[in-house]
Amino acid sequence: MRSIRIENLNKSYRGEVVLENINLTIPSGKFFALLGPSGSGKTTILRTIGGFETIDSGKIWLGDTEITNLPINERRINTIFQNYALFPHLNVFENVAYSLRLKGLAKDVIEQKVLKILKSVHLEQHAYKDISMLSGGQQQRVALARAIINEPEVLLLDEPLAALDYSLREKMLLELSELQEKSQTTFIYVTHDQFEALTVADQMAIMNDEGQIEQIGTPKEIYEFPISSFVAQFVGNSNIFHGTLLIQGNEGFLEIPELGKFAVDISRNKEWMINGKKVLLSIKPEKILIKKADVQGFSNNLKGIVESIVYHGRSTQYNVRLKNGQKIQVFEQNEEHFPQEVIDYDNEVNLYWQKENAVLLER
Repeated sequence: MRSIRIENLNKSYRGEVVLENINLTIPSGKFFALLGPSGSGKTTILRTIGGFETIDSGKIWLGDTEITNLPINERRINTIFQNYALFPHLNVFENVAYSLRLKGLAKDVIEQKVLKILKSVHLEQHAYKDISMLSGGQQQRVALARAIINEPEVLLLDEPLAALDYSLREKMLLELSELQEKSQTTFIYVTHDQFEALTVADQMAIMNDEGQIEQIGTPKEIYEFPISSFVAQFVGNSNIFHGTLLIQGNEGFLEIPELGKFAVDISRNKEWMINGKKVLLSIKPEKILIKKADVQGFSNNLKGIVESIVYHGRSTQYNVRLKNGQKIQVFEQNEEHFPQEVIDYDNEVNLYWQKENAVLLER
């Protein structure tokens, strides 16, 4: 198995820059997600890896082999597109067998390979059905089987679940993850849906609106420790505070206008933390405890007024206005409350968080 390496890749369409100086290494045998808003260039990266797009400059490597200008059919890379591109005039078996027949393999070898791969995607009982008789999820499995039957080193998936409803998407995400783990094929998955990326990826890259990579890491690293306000707000909701960093010995504080001074964790990325520097602080809504009563043992607390409440079933979202006018979100897991703990509209509440659960942002 070989990794994908992109070096100094640049791509423009009609004079408009889509990708600028992209450098990215995608490890072999992993489930890698490219996550970003529409128009961020993630699909263009996928198409350049697959050979469907030429690039203005830069290089693309598969292991030690440069594939920048290699024809599509010589790359050992397969692609699944949003519309699956199945052959409507062929049944399930023949769709999957198509590339093997082009290679001229013996009939019994083809049958053995096709039925084995259909079993792995739970379609062995549908082998001889017409494509039109299958559900969206089943068609997606046919596309997967057809893509991996040739044992590609890399499988590119361009928003393959976009047409499926939410419950089916959840099921297919788990099946994709299991399939990747069994095959150990490198999956490169493009999506604008953070839930999809966080669910399946071993590693992920976050792309911004300007066609640049903001951050690369595991889902946990990116969600828990974003390095920029873009990542903090794109991957999960986040409350952003502007302030001045104050460093006193080994302790750090953030002075926020009209709100006061709050303890912050300065143990990470010390190289850019300078006393008196203007910085941003990110706090995820679920990292904040909301209570009407006083609670001890927290690094920080604020007071605010509840402006609105949104019930999500498993959790409740409180939108709270602070005394400086800023509005922040707080998520609380729904548990049974005693009557005196019920929080309602216009209530004054205390907001608590530990300094380790808030992140200073580099950008």
